[in-house]
Amino acid sequence: MKQKHKLFKGKTLAILTGGGDTPAINSSIETIRNRASLLGFKVYGIRYGWKGLIGEGDVVDLTNQPYNGWYGGTALRSSRTNPFPSGKNPESRVPQVLKNLDRYKIDVLVTIGGDDTNGAARRLYETEGIPVIGFPKTIDNDLRTRTMHHYNGKEIEAVLCPGFPSAAKAITEYTANLKTTAESHSRIIVLEVMGRDAGWLTGTALFGGAQLGLVPEFEMTKERKEVFFEKVKESYLNSPKKSLIIPVSEGVRWYDDQKGKVDVVYASSELDEYGHPRFGGISGIIASEISRRLKIEARAQITGYYARSGSCRRYDRRLTSTLADKVADLLIREEFGQMPVLNKVVPYQELEEFNASSIDMGQIGNKPLPEEYYDIDNFSFDESYIDFLSKIMKYMRFEDFEYDFPVVIP
Repeated sequence: MKQKHKLFKGKTLAILTGGGDTPAINSSIETIRNRASLLGFKVYGIRYGWKGLIGEGDVVDLTNQPYNGWYGGTALRSSRTNPFPSGKNPESRVPQVLKNLDRYKIDVLVTIGGDDTNGAARRLYETEGIPVIGFPKTIDNDLRTRTMHHYNGKEIEAVLCPGFPSAAKAITEYTANLKTTAESHSRIIVLEVMGRDAGWLTGTALFGGAQLGLVPEFEMTKERKEVFFEKVKESYLNSPKKSLIIPVSEGVRWYDDQKGKVDVVYASSELDEYGHPRFGGISGIIASEISRRLKIEARAQITGYYARSGSCRRYDRRLTSTLADKVADLLIREEFGQMPVLNKVVPYQELEEFNASSIDMGQIGNKPLPEEYYDIDNFSFDESYIDFLSKIMKYMRFEDFEYDFPVVIP
């Protein structure tokens, strides 16, 4: 029988983005909007994350509007607002959220975010029955997606989230550029990379010419620090240009000689509404200790928001499109409380809906860098991690100055 109207004509779907920005969020918004529109939904955008459903609400109409998905960040803006009670805000804003969902006649809510944003959406689904679909987003790549990496006959549980591929390219290019400065001054540069609890992004500096690296998953105890400094000295002295780049995650647990304990370095002790402090400054501490202990000139460089910023890269663009296709499938089947994910790590050409599925939002959680990807004894990343990155970026992107000059003897 011929369908007279689109399947969901008269229904409204709203999209919100919460937490830190990534280069792939606008692409996610655009591709989700396009699929929902094809199904007949009117599509709204909720501005400033959950904050846009508090008070009188802050909602815009995305239906039949031009949208630039290549532009990085989120045109809907973002915040770390938590609708549920927290240490910073003990008041529950859930009644306001429910009121605005009703006021704006929103039938389905799609939340683009990490564990915090999608965790709040899941609670609304479970406690209030709100139809929600979560959409993954993080440059840290630590959101558990149950994505499998097949390497040399082994299956490794990996993660592949929109935002990470673009951030990985950015860190690779940043490292490659910094390499020429390190060589020019025969320095060690300690490069601080975002990654509160996971070292996925830190490892991408390998493709830019880094050799060693430190990640939050493996504590730098007093004993491990001594081994690390020996490894740094050995690597520096063996390097042809007497230079070294050492990427470190901002959340590295480092032994403090004065305090006598292992701890992270805080840029600010103030907590956000999800209970997270702000990390930062570990690179300066490590560079200072290298200079003092090894008598080798070392400098710290913080990449900061660089990895978050800029345009959506090619792999991310197609990844968001693939996961948006799965969102359309979930909408058609009215299967809510789910998040679209890739089943396996695949190269660009294989980013298709048949390689995607969905998981229950209650199973999301966080996923650290697998032990298979990191050589704990040598403070470096394993061949399996290089293979994982190769699926996303194909090849290493740094160049070398390959000439050498004969020494003049008077």
